[in-house]
Amino acid sequence: MTDPWDPEQYRRFAAERRQPFDDLKALCMPVAEGTIVDLGCGTGELTAELHRDLRAADTLGIDTSEAMLAEASRWATEVPGLRFELADLSEWRGSGVDLVFANASLHWVPDHGGLLARLRSSLGPGGQLAFQVPATFDHPSHVLAAEVAGEPRFAPADGNDVARPGDSVLAPSRYAEILHALGAVQQHTRLQVYGHELASVEAVVEWVRGTVLTPVRARLDEAGFDAYVDRYRERLLQELGQQRPYFYAFSRILCWARFP
Repeated sequence: MTDPWDPEQYRRFAAERRQPFDDLKALCMPVAEGTIVDLGCGTGELTAELHRDLRAADTLGIDTSEAMLAEASRWATEVPGLRFELADLSEWRGSGVDLVFANASLHWVPDHGGLLARLRSSLGPGGQLAFQVPATFDHPSHVLAAEVAGEPRFAPADGNDVARPGDSVLAPSRYAEILHALGAVQQHTRLQVYGHELASVEAVVEWVRGTVLTPVRARLDEAGFDAYVDRYRERLLQELGQQRPYFYAFSRILCWARFP
C-alpha cells in the first residue's frame, strides 16, 4: 500500500499546527540528560526542538510513515542524541523513559484507557506523560469527511463501517480520571480552542487532506480519491458557505502528568 502521508501537504499549515505543540511542550519539565520518546514524530523538526529544549541526552521519534521518516532523517544527522525509527505507536512499549510525548497522534489508536496504562508502564521513576489530541470531530470539517467516506462509491469494499479517528478520543475529565487512577502525582488537563483564520473554506479542505483524510487516501486509487475530495469540498461549501476569510475553530485536549 502506498504511504498516504504527504509531508508537503502536512507542512502547508505548519505554523498553525505547531501552536499546540508549543503549549504541550511548555507543560513538560526538563529531563536533565534523560530520555524522551516522541510517538508520531512526523517530519522530525519538532522532535529535534523537543530534544534540545528539554535537554535530553537521548530522544527517539517513531512513526508509521516512511515518507515522514525520510524527512526526519536529516535531523538525526544534525542533532546528537536524536534518532528515528519506523514503528507503530499502537504496539510500542518502552522501559525507564523520562518523558513519553505524543503530539496529535494518539487519536489514531483505540482504547485510550489501555493505551495510557501501557505508556505509563514505559516510564521510569518520576517520568512524565504528555499528549495532545484533536477534539474537533463534531465540526463539519470532520463530520462531513466521515459522511462522504461512507457514501457507496467511496465506502470500504468489505462493507465495514468507516472508522473515524475521533472515535477513541475521550472527554478531558475522563483523561484526568485515568491519569489519576494510573498514579499521577501532578497533572494538567485542559480543552483549548485554537482559532485559525484561513483564507477560505476551501483552505479547510487542504488542511484535512494532510491529516484526517489520509485513511481514505490509503484505500482509494488516485482517481477515486480526487473524486472523494471534490465531493467533500462540495458538501463543505454547502454547509459553511463561501466565507473569505474563514475562522476555523479547532478544539484540542492537552494533557500532562508526572508519576512517582
